[in-house]
Amino acid sequence: MISCSTLYSHYYQLVNRVSLVNSLATKETVNLFYNLKEIQKTQTIFGHQHTTAHGHGWTYDGQRSDVKDVTGSFPGLYGWDIADVINPWPLKVKTYTRLIKQAYGRGGINAFCWHYNNPITGNNSWDTTVAVKHIIPGGSHHQIYKKDLDRIAAFANTLIADDDKLIPIIFRPFHEFDGNWFWWGKPFTTKEEFIQLWRFTVEYLRDEKEVRNIIFAFSPDRYFYSEEEYLERYPGDKYVDIVGMDDYGDFKSYGEGIDMIIKKLSIVSKLAEKKNKVAALTETGIKSIPDSFWWTDKLLPIIKNESVKIAFVMVWSNSNRRKTQFYAPYPGHKSANDFIKFKEDPHTIFQDNLVNPYIIQRNKPPLR
Repeated sequence: MISCSTLYSHYYQLVNRVSLVNSLATKETVNLFYNLKEIQKTQTIFGHQHTTAHGHGWTYDGQRSDVKDVTGSFPGLYGWDIADVINPWPLKVKTYTRLIKQAYGRGGINAFCWHYNNPITGNNSWDTTVAVKHIIPGGSHHQIYKKDLDRIAAFANTLIADDDKLIPIIFRPFHEFDGNWFWWGKPFTTKEEFIQLWRFTVEYLRDEKEVRNIIFAFSPDRYFYSEEEYLERYPGDKYVDIVGMDDYGDFKSYGEGIDMIIKKLSIVSKLAEKKNKVAALTETGIKSIPDSFWWTDKLLPIIKNESVKIAFVMVWSNSNRRKTQFYAPYPGHKSANDFIKFKEDPHTIFQDNLVNPYIIQRNKPPLR
């Protein structure tokens, strides 16, 4: 027998012309996806990893961000690592949970990658000991993997805001899977194993654990030059909400340059349109920004290109310890003034010009 809540969720998604991986997604999660689809038509939200967790010489000040210190506004999208909120250190979990709730309270969007320790060895994500075939159904470590997913589900299901609503999150597991640096990377698992891992992850969180506030994002690195290559390990439309890509290398000396980034984002954008998905540049940037005009000379022309339709772009974090790691400028940095110009461009959306993305305002764009 079909429950009333199931019928309502299907109806709500149908009315709002969206189709999520989870047909039982909360209203706020559906609204977020809808608004991201609307935004990507004309503008792009700016995001920054760990933006209120740490910055250039400071740490854990939820009311501070290097982005805000420079521009006067928080970014519209806050990047996190789900490994930080399922680890065994309660104080760290409590701190990050507070920051995530604060971001939602401002009307910001929370997006999570997963630097998942190798479940076979217990070492970090960069330990490329073969693991995927051991954690999929039938594998020797499958139960261990399920327990790790249980922790993610428990976290997602307890993300309750002050308004008593579940906070929607974007979850981007197994990112950069076409590279060779993570244990889930292309050299260390077959296409079939990777797809099975992805599908099981979605089905377990959605069906077994009944998580209703996750939007699933799929993001290879830059190693594709056609739609066919992009889709090589794609698990299917029923298992993906956001199609994205990570790209650092094309900005560097060994990369292929801005034209190639535009070409690849055009492929992603067309796929999103064809498959009724959201498109994004899920991770990018350049470490220790060397160019005073990088924001308006490099990044802005990419996201404003007429063939690129992405809902958000996210740069990596600023370190509180490593003085040479900053992907967004801090006060006094030579690119700070250019970053302000980037922020003031009508195409970019920061926190201060992002209307609550968890509410659909009929006949109005989701912007102030």
